[in-house]
Amino acid sequence: MWLFALVLAACCAAQAQWDLEDSHSAADLRGIDNVGAGVAWASGTNGTVLRTEDGGDLWQSCAIPPGAEHLDFRGIQAFDANTAIVMSSGKGDLSRLYKTTDGCHTWKLVFTNPDKDGFWDAVKFKRPSDYPNGETSAVILGDPVGGSFVIEDSADGGATWQKESLPPSLPAEGAFAASNSALFSEWEDGIELFGTGGPNGTRLFVSCDPCTTKPFLNESWYGQTMPMFGSGTSVGIFSIAANLIGPSVTYVAVGGDFSKPDALGIAAFSKKWLHWNVSQTPPHGYRSAVAYDAATKTWITVGPNGTDISTDDGRNWRALHPDPTFNQPPDADRDWNALSLPFVVGPHGRIGKLNTKALAQNESK
Repeated sequence: MWLFALVLAACCAAQAQWDLEDSHSAADLRGIDNVGAGVAWASGTNGTVLRTEDGGDLWQSCAIPPGAEHLDFRGIQAFDANTAIVMSSGKGDLSRLYKTTDGCHTWKLVFTNPDKDGFWDAVKFKRPSDYPNGETSAVILGDPVGGSFVIEDSADGGATWQKESLPPSLPAEGAFAASNSALFSEWEDGIELFGTGGPNGTRLFVSCDPCTTKPFLNESWYGQTMPMFGSGTSVGIFSIAANLIGPSVTYVAVGGDFSKPDALGIAAFSKKWLHWNVSQTPPHGYRSAVAYDAATKTWITVGPNGTDISTDDGRNWRALHPDPTFNQPPDADRDWNALSLPFVVGPHGRIGKLNTKALAQNESK
């Protein structure tokens, strides 16, 4: 079966869709957030924050937040060209949130991890522009402290935070801060999901508010095993995304073993977020981020050794390769960490932008 899947993936390889851009940075970029109307923000190591206002033609280097020269900004959430919140990941007080309201000229420290043994993995903010009633909810996912994962919630845009109670974690279980997408929040329906990994197996935690069906009758969070992802200290779910367009929602989770990036990747898909199926043809390597492109009805997942796409809601994946027709260099498909379409970011300041013409050409084959 696996041999057939490999042959199928090889015979159906397609052309890549990333046009490389000049970030003027050498940072390892893991945070990326596309606001729209040409505005996007990116973040990475050594306190790096980048911003574009023209769709990526020019990436501007932002002022480093105070005291953040050595911080690793794994996540960023933006609201417009002037306002963004960036999250650093590190033990204890090295996990922080900074906010700018003046186009990243100045920053204010708004929240520091109160747990000395904690480590933040992902942050999600609800954009007020997306919700007419002006809601400003936010959530932070952190590794276990005291035997349970940490979820910090805010109902006032990050001014104050309240910790949730979660079921016990497994020994050495953790989440992954690879792309700020191990946590997924579907604000409108009150659904939150996050993936884990570790030597005792992979799990997916789900919160449903409100929910009146099992297994949520007596708890707000439910942790289900995901055996298709395997087990190991560097193995698990690294990214979760959803296609929210249409009569039914499709969820996709990707991951693998980041210590073995060339081993077969792992992906799973779901219609009900409690019942998951492993992809029949997997991505061709460990994958750290996944996203859905509604314009082309295509799922895209990226990692160190390449890019894969799915046009059947995550059931089958096929590898992409650079297309010389669009002047794409030989490595345009690889060395990627995180997605916020149309942008993708990676190590050494790598930023790419979705080439919709190349993707459309691929889909016509």
